[in-house]
Parts: sequence; structure tokens; C-alpha cells
Amino acid sequence: MPMYDADDIVDVKNRKKRRKRLIKMSAILLLLCVIAALLFTREKWLPKLRGIGKQYQTIVNSGKLAEGNYPLEVGNPDYQMCYSVKKIMVLSDTYLYYYDIDGTLLKKRQHAYNKPMLEVANGRALVYESGGNEYSFEDEEEVFYSKTYDEEYILFARLSSEGYTAAVTTCDNYSCRLWVYDKKGRLVYDRKCIEHVSDVNFIDGSAGCVLSYIKAENGKLTTHVQELDFKEKKEKWTSPGLNTLGLEIRGSSEGAFVYGLDACGYVDKSGQIATFYTYDGEFADAASMSGRSVVLVNNKDARKYTAALFAGSGEDPVVIDLDSPGMDATVFGGLALIMTKDKINAYDFDGTLRSTASISDSYTGFVKSDDHIFLKGYNKIDRIDYDTGNN
Repeated sequence: MPMYDADDIVDVKNRKKRRKRLIKMSAILLLLCVIAALLFTREKWLPKLRGIGKQYQTIVNSGKLAEGNYPLEVGNPDYQMCYSVKKIMVLSDTYLYYYDIDGTLLKKRQHAYNKPMLEVANGRALVYESGGNEYSFEDEEEVFYSKTYDEEYILFARLSSEGYTAAVTTCDNYSCRLWVYDKKGRLVYDRKCIEHVSDVNFIDGSAGCVLSYIKAENGKLTTHVQELDFKEKKEKWTSPGLNTLGLEIRGSSEGAFVYGLDACGYVDKSGQIATFYTYDGEFADAASMSGRSVVLVNNKDARKYTAALFAGSGEDPVVIDLDSPGMDATVFGGLALIMTKDKINAYDFDGTLRSTASISDSYTGFVKSDDHIFLKGYNKIDRIDYDTGNN
């Protein structure tokens, strides 16, 4: 059995005490450093911490209909309604109406189009005749310019926030032709397309666009995406085919989002397919803004109604269940707003319910402004207040 003298035992005990004191002092110093760092950076993290309680608190809006000038009476039930820069624009079979958000009529302008179509951006309107040869670019104050084609017929047209217009027309010996004009009506790009272009969306401040076109491959319809720079004749890239009939395309800094008849997907900024999602049911509606997208899918046979929320390119969707068939959707203020027959709900893209309002089942669609929702009825437009917490 080993023997220790009294001095050795005292020395060992003293070393253990010193070690404990050092550990305790180090822990105290580390805690003080953390506290100091938190104090110096509190302007960054304190607002986020204060917002945690609000983040998961669902706002219940009253759904009370506005009075005064509302409802706006629209004689023709087949009207189109858009909102932009505190103006509501309503296109009927004979007139384009401009209203402010209180429902005061600012201007009405007659048109002679048989199949009128409306696009709006930044408070301005593009009115064109589908299958016709004319369009006009205007606001409530004036018609900036109009365009008439001698031999081509307009398939569809799109408007950018900068006032650029893309018109896709018929073209002899080609599937179609893409014309791009600046806000003064000057031609900045012209392209004869071999494939049938299904949609166009401006990107990079109207310096270019992404377009989708349809091809038949191996007995199936596929959708390809191209990015164009208006200073170059040749496309920057062309994506592989997405196995769906593309309906619309939305560009962003991440690439483009395509929603089709039975599937949707993201194409990244190098032209590769980053996300692909096949619907379990029938496509009902979709919307996309700044790379965030929502798609509504109704499976009436299984009585299953869902919304797929895409936070960005390359990410799998968050799929949430709806109580009844989805009818209309939009992306506004970083949230996905979804309309069913008796509700309009706003969701974060992680699926968290942020806001809700009960509505009657007589509406078929809606548009969102900063503080309101405008409800599209059969022959009238109503308005409700709607707070999402981001207003």
C-alpha cells in the first residue's frame, strides 16, 4: 500500500481547489463575454425576439363588407379585375374603369375589342384583343401609345413594372413571333420562334425575359424555359423539358417557376431543373412573386384539397390541407393568400397560419392591397379590411 506524507496530501488538495477556482472563473468570464456581445448586438436580435410571440398569433379579421361606394356594380359578369398602386382596374366587354381604393370612379374609357384582355403593373394598364391585332398602353390620365399589326394577330401580351410590353403574335412560316417594346412604344427586341411560346415574364428590370414553350417529346408534351437578354439575339440558356403542359411562368433572381396543367417546377438561374412537383389532383390556381410560389390542387374524388407552398428554388414544398376546394391564390407581402369558398387565409411559407377572414360563398376570386382585399362577385366587387401583421 503506497504511503503519502501530509505535505503531499495538502498540495494535491490545493491544486484541486485552484483548478476548480480557475474553471469557475473561466465560466464567469465566458458568461460575461456572452452578455457583453448580446448587449452590443441587441439592435439586431431584440426586434426578432419581440416578434416571436406575434409570429404564431393568428389574426382574425372581421370580414365585414365596406360601405359607401361599395359594392361596385359591374353589369357584365365576365369582367376582369386587377389592383396596382392604390387603383382598382376593371375591364368589361365595353369599358376599362379606374377606381381608387374607396371605390370612387376616377376614369372610364371605352374600347372596341371583341375579346379584351387586361394586364396591369405600376399603376398602368395594357389592354389588348386576344386574337385581334391591337393593344393600348395607358393609365387613367392618358393613352401613352397604341399598336396595330397589319398581318399578325395577338396570341397574348405581358406588361412589366417598367412599362415594357411583350406581345406574342402569329407569324407566317413560324410558330409565333415575340415583339418587345419600351414604355414609349419603341421596338427593342424581335424574335421569330420555331416553338410555340406559352408565356413570357420580364426579368432584370426589363433588360430581358424568361419564356416557356411547348414541345412534344416521346409522345408527351413538355415545357422548356429560355432566358433572353434583349441585347442578344441568341438565348442565354434553354432548360431541359419539364413533363407538363406549362400554363404560366414567373421569373426571379433564382431563375423561373413554371406551373403547368398537372405539375410545376423551378428552373434555376443556370437553366437546370431544381424542383419538380406532380399534383395529386386537378390544378386550381397558382401564384408566384420574388421566387416564392403557391399552387392549389383539388382532388374532388378523394375530397382532398391542398396548397403547396414553395419558399424558393430547389426546396421541397410545404403541403397544407384545406377545408374545402381552393379557388384563388396570390403571393403578397411575403405570404401566400388562399381563397376557399368561405375563407381567405394567409400563410407563411412554412405553413403557419398568419391571418384569416370569413367570407360568403358567392365570390369567385380576389385581389390584395396593403390593407384590403377586393372580392370578385358575379356582377359586383366588394371590399373587406384584411390585416396580415405585415401591413
